[in-house]
Amino acid sequence: MKVTDYIHALKIPFSIKLPNGVLLKRFVYAHLIFGRKIYLIDSGVSGAEKDIFDYIEKQGRRPAEISLLILTHSHPDHIGSAARIKEHTGCKIAAHAAEKNWIEDTELQFRERPVPDFMSLVAGPVTVDRTLADKDEIWLEEGLDLHILHTPGHSRGSVSLLMPKNKALFSGDSIFIPGDLPIYTDFNAAENSIQRLKNIIGLECLLSSWDKPRAGEDVYESMDKALLYLGRIHETVREIARKTEIRDPMQLCKKVVAKLGLGAETVNPLTARSFQANVKALLKE
Repeated sequence: MKVTDYIHALKIPFSIKLPNGVLLKRFVYAHLIFGRKIYLIDSGVSGAEKDIFDYIEKQGRRPAEISLLILTHSHPDHIGSAARIKEHTGCKIAAHAAEKNWIEDTELQFRERPVPDFMSLVAGPVTVDRTLADKDEIWLEEGLDLHILHTPGHSRGSVSLLMPKNKALFSGDSIFIPGDLPIYTDFNAAENSIQRLKNIIGLECLLSSWDKPRAGEDVYESMDKALLYLGRIHETVREIARKTEIRDPMQLCKKVVAKLGLGAETVNPLTARSFQANVKALLKE
């Protein structure tokens, strides 16, 4: 869908086969910036290059025009088709330095973060041509530039991208959706990153990987809701941890999920890791 004169959002559905055989239906957004060339933010899962190429052709453009692919972080639903996109177009790949190892060595990522169905979600590793850091600026072409914001929490090297010309913010997975999977490695960093984004004045468009494009008042309201969601999770972990000592992360996960009223699919090792991040934050308080 066309969001602004330059920005398009493409919703990419996919499924994850859980160890119990159940298919967990998910989606992720890839975003395209159309200028003289085409600039892509995130690549979706393996096979998503077909959706992306088809969409580009429907706009009267050619996939070969993709010049740059920026990966907001290294998780499989963001880097899944990056290798094939680079192979087909010759585009450059950019990502934060802290995500580089997992992008260039997907087997290492799987060993260190064993996501269910990982190998079917990622086509393979890809070389990062440009490493990004906080406050970097990427000049795409006349009138189109991106400001890099390091927004850790969901992952160590997550980045958000501010596009001043359109008063638009590409937030990757940094802004959480209430009731959805709460995935983060550092609770305090996740909270601080959302607050940092909220402090940006004058945003008119929010482009999240987990949510449809938001405009106007919805931009800051989405951030407020994300902060409230994180706060509710933290207080729930605090309450449960205060009442009883739970050494098994999955047992804690089940209790927190039940208390929050989340779906059964949220009881998984990734969510359990998130709640352990809350425990670490509580120990520092």
